[in-house]
Amino acid sequence: MSVKKFAVAVYDDEAVLFPAVKKVRSAGYKIHDVYTPFAVHGLDVALGEKESDLHVAGFIYGITGTATALGFMGWIFTTDWPQNFGGKPTFPLPAFIPIVFELTVLFAAVGMVLTFCYLNQIMPGVKKHIFHPRQTDDKFVMAIEVTDENAASTEAFLKSTGAEETKVEMAEADWWYGRFDQKEEYEIKQQLA
Repeated sequence: MSVKKFAVAVYDDEAVLFPAVKKVRSAGYKIHDVYTPFAVHGLDVALGEKESDLHVAGFIYGITGTATALGFMGWIFTTDWPQNFGGKPTFPLPAFIPIVFELTVLFAAVGMVLTFCYLNQIMPGVKKHIFHPRQTDDKFVMAIEVTDENAASTEAFLKSTGAEETKVEMAEADWWYGRFDQKEEYEIKQQLA
C-alpha cells in the first residue's frame, strides 16, 4: 500500500465547488479526486476526465448476448436436436427474436454493472480512504496530492477558493481489500509514533 499526503478541502455547495475546481486546475494542481454526495452534472468535464467507454462495453456485451443466443439456438435446432415441426424450417429466426432480445439485454445489463463496479472500485470488500465523514452526506470534498514542501501553500490556496474547511492528512492513495472496522496500518503507526 502506498501512503501519500493529501490536502483536503471541504465545500458546502456545488456552486462554490465548480469555480474552485477550475481555479485549482488552472493553478496547475493535480486533483486526486472530488467526492460528492450526489452526481454533479458537468463535474467530470471540469475535472478534465475523458468520456467513459461504458457505452462501448455495453454494446460489446449486447452483441455477445445476441451471438450467444443465436449460436446456441441455431446449434440446438439444426445440429444437436433437429426436429420437424409440421414442415417448418429448423432455424425459424422470427420465433427466436424474443429470446435473442432477452439475452442481449441480460448480457448488456450484467456486463455494464460489473464493468461499472470495477472501473469505480466499488466491488464488495473494496476499501477506500474516507477523507471527510460527511463526504457522502452533504459535503463536497476535494483531495489534492501534496508533498511536505507545498502542503501549507496548497492548503492556503484551497482556503482562498472558498473551502469552509481544509486539512492535510496521510491516506492510502489506492483501493484495497479489507474491512472498515479494522484500523489501517498507517493509523496504527501514527498512534505509536
